[in-house]
Amino acid sequence: MAAPRPYDLVLFGATGFTGGLTAEYLARAVPPGCRWALAGRDAARLAAVRDGLTAIDPGCADLPLLVADAADADALREVAASARVVISTVGPYIRHGEPLVAACAEAGTDYVDLTGEPEFVDRMYLRHHAAAVASGARLVHACGFDSVPHDLGVLFTVEELLRRTGRPAGRVSVEGFVRAGGTISGGTFASALTAFSRPRAMARAARERRAAEPRPAGRRTVAAPGLPGWSRTAHAWRVPLPTIDPQVVARSAAALERYGPDFTYRHFAAVKRLPIALAGVAAAAALAVAAQLPVARKALAGLRPAGQGPAAEQRARSWFTVRFVATGADGRVCTEVSGGDPGYTETSVMLAESALCLAFDDLPATAGQVTTAAAMGPALIERLVAAGIRFTVLAGPPSAAPGPRRTAGSKTER
Repeated sequence: MAAPRPYDLVLFGATGFTGGLTAEYLARAVPPGCRWALAGRDAARLAAVRDGLTAIDPGCADLPLLVADAADADALREVAASARVVISTVGPYIRHGEPLVAACAEAGTDYVDLTGEPEFVDRMYLRHHAAAVASGARLVHACGFDSVPHDLGVLFTVEELLRRTGRPAGRVSVEGFVRAGGTISGGTFASALTAFSRPRAMARAARERRAAEPRPAGRRTVAAPGLPGWSRTAHAWRVPLPTIDPQVVARSAAALERYGPDFTYRHFAAVKRLPIALAGVAAAAALAVAAQLPVARKALAGLRPAGQGPAAEQRARSWFTVRFVATGADGRVCTEVSGGDPGYTETSVMLAESALCLAFDDLPATAGQVTTAAAMGPALIERLVAAGIRFTVLAGPPSAAPGPRRTAGSKTER
């Protein structure tokens, strides 16, 4: 039998803005007896983070500090070998993330991160999925706002269809409509710039993954492009969102038979006013063009530096909702996932609870690169509901004004 590892959790990148919020949440949320540590490249900054955590829990004064640089493969192997679960907040991941993924895959250490970078996720599947399967490691990317509310929201919606019909789903189509008020993080902005600057590399990685990844036998799972236009369901203009979320949802559907034999997901931003929708499309197009030019890309990166974020008062005013409408042979279901500040506060909650779920919950046997729905599913939904993120079934026709609601973990409410 292998010797027990000294830490249940290690947070790598604790000195960044989102990493610091994640550390603060862990200081409040870890169960008694949890052995955890902070990791990063600067010992003095790690010590400053630890000192700040003592205001939440005086016991944090004894938190171990592990010094490791994102480019130091030997140090990262030591970090991975010391922990049951490693949390990474160090991005852009396409530049800084692979050595830690490789170390965790080799050591049999579970891994979670915040990436929304499709190229990185595809490359990590191609390079490290097989090693993680062999070692038993679970590599779970996109454990923040990308893509937890969407991945688990669709799972919650599919489970509601099954609850109503009492039998496996047939053909199911789900649409997700995202609305949010807040600011994206500097790390997310940097990741988006990086992705926009590498369209050919991103497309090549996606093709290579499609060629290498087995498809579910006798089943069809698709992340389909949606058409822009007015949505009676969302009472808003729908704008297709070119994010990683639909890809994650489709991979969960491929891994879980209860999504049915023929599953399709479409993903949109829901915008109340047409001028704002058109402005958003124009801004995204301009960003994609500017990201191709090194000078413009450097100037844009300076507008929202990684490691910085809004004040607590601004985060307290931020919010998000994602509404899902599932259409199947037996009717329609409408659900909603909602919470507070998506880019920072709730993202740190989702990331921390994902790690705690892997470390302490009774979960299905999985290994390799897996999604939150496949690896953790209902257990993680329960944790997020307990943390204040709402998973709600909206009663009545989806196009009508909401009637009674049934929220996960609670009775029907109005």
